[in-house]
Amino acid sequence: MKSKNSGKLKIGNNWNAITIIALSQSNPLKAIAEFVENSIDAKAKNITIIRGKKKGEAYLKVVDDGEGIDDFNYVATHIGDSIKRKLKKHGAKEIQGEFGIGLLSFWTVGNELTITSAGQSKKPMRIKMIKNNPGYNVSEVRTLFLNTGTEILIKPILPGIKQLSGEKIQNYLASELRDRISKTGVKIKILDKTSRKELLVEPRKFKGRLLHDLPRIKSPLGEIYYELYLSEPSADNRIGLYKLGTRVIPSVTSIEALNCFPWNSPYIEGIIDASFLQLTPGTRGGFVYDEAFDNFLFTIKPLADKLAEVIEEQKRAEEEKASRKMLYKITKALQEAYNHLPQDEYSWLAVKKAKKIEIVKEESTVSAESAGSGDSDPVYISKEVSAVEKGGQQDFFDYPGPLYSAVIKPASVVMGVGETKKLRIAARDRKRHEIEADYQVIWFIEDGEGEIDTPDSKFITFTAPKEPGIIVLKAIVKQEEIECSAECIITVTEELLKQKTADEDSEDGKHKGLPGYTFQKAPGELWRSRYDAVKSIIVVNNGHADFIFASKNRKRQLKYITKLFTKELVLNNFPEASKEELLERIIELQMYTEENLK
Repeated sequence: MKSKNSGKLKIGNNWNAITIIALSQSNPLKAIAEFVENSIDAKAKNITIIRGKKKGEAYLKVVDDGEGIDDFNYVATHIGDSIKRKLKKHGAKEIQGEFGIGLLSFWTVGNELTITSAGQSKKPMRIKMIKNNPGYNVSEVRTLFLNTGTEILIKPILPGIKQLSGEKIQNYLASELRDRISKTGVKIKILDKTSRKELLVEPRKFKGRLLHDLPRIKSPLGEIYYELYLSEPSADNRIGLYKLGTRVIPSVTSIEALNCFPWNSPYIEGIIDASFLQLTPGTRGGFVYDEAFDNFLFTIKPLADKLAEVIEEQKRAEEEKASRKMLYKITKALQEAYNHLPQDEYSWLAVKKAKKIEIVKEESTVSAESAGSGDSDPVYISKEVSAVEKGGQQDFFDYPGPLYSAVIKPASVVMGVGETKKLRIAARDRKRHEIEADYQVIWFIEDGEGEIDTPDSKFITFTAPKEPGIIVLKAIVKQEEIECSAECIITVTEELLKQKTADEDSEDGKHKGLPGYTFQKAPGELWRSRYDAVKSIIVVNNGHADFIFASKNRKRQLKYITKLFTKELVLNNFPEASKEELLERIIELQMYTEENLK
């Protein structure tokens, strides 16, 4: 005997249930995609979506050349019992629908649905459905010409989606049906009569580099296919979750369990297709979080681990590239500063003019004794490379152009009373290439006293006066009709610090050249930078609070490391100077360096 407290669930009001199902699909683009998928399931090779207006009413039409519909009465009276589900049980593949509710989604697009199709009977039939109306009508279509396939007409279009342009439909279908279009080869065309455009829907193409060395993942429940790309970091990069070639979720990060690294990384875009996941029947815009979904999350863990490695490698590569660029900028700025500073005092900054600077990566790392504790990063050094070492003749663009600017070398001089100093003029083109000939120069003292031996020569010897003071030395450079000027500030004093010469500073009598730099993580320690004399490397503490703050902005970080360069260069170039003198030198070098920091 059956208990009164047990039984089987049943629908109390069929029409209420149908209304709820019809309104569960809130995205009109998704509804259009379902109409197109029905055409693909019917083995259509050509699908045309027409957007237009007739007798003042906006309409949307989907026309295909597929196998058509055989029994409209069955379609209308078997909501929730799709014949496709039965076909799948008998082994049919490449069929997406299974709920028998796709046609009801026309409620989100327009007020009236008309479907015309001949089917296998070759007898054209037509069915009409009206929104919020439980009735339907099937009738025979009298026509002189037999059209194969199916035509879906929705009119009038709802007022809220009249702005649904052909471009929006094209972009949505290109992503939503990306794999289905690729695998079936179906041609989808959009005729937007309102804007007078004809558009072709092509599978979305990703811009990044396809990752080939990812692990193969298998699930006992079914196939998991993925196609992932490493791209430039962008907020638009996302991984879509698909089923049988149809996108269900635009971004996996909408799933709480996958809203984490590496799935939410801006470096990765692409698709993951899981054939065995269960769609939510109402919206078809999500998955049921059942045992199959739990198995999916477990299966893709090795893929997540490998993606994390790939992203970290990419980040390191970008940091190395940024470090090379940063060292190049600092080196160039220091070179420019050297043009304005006394060369015999700043011998460490000297870089021979005939050579080019090339930033290279050194495989070895800084020793623990010189660098302190922490992980070490690649070391970047500035290497002087001549045109001969580069293995070829001078590049065309290395030849100087017309006169653009000039500079006196050095542009700042400190000398004793009565002493002499050799100076020269450097004429440059727009790209700062030095011009060797075809220009004239006139030297003169604009302010102060002193003597110039040959005022019309490119090289002069200046003799300081017997009294201390500030002298402004100027040079006018002319090349045909082009004229520019340069000036040098000479400070004449009775007392000078005795600085080490180049011969005293190194055993071989040559300039040391500019050092490179590397990072050493030493959080909690107070030192910001150190100089490794053996390797000629400046070690930067990237665990220091100041470095962390500076790194939040690339320009600020560049200035911070430049200040560390200035500090180390001055400390090692003037080892016997007092604290006050060191501070003055730091300000001097920093001013001229940051002036040329770009």
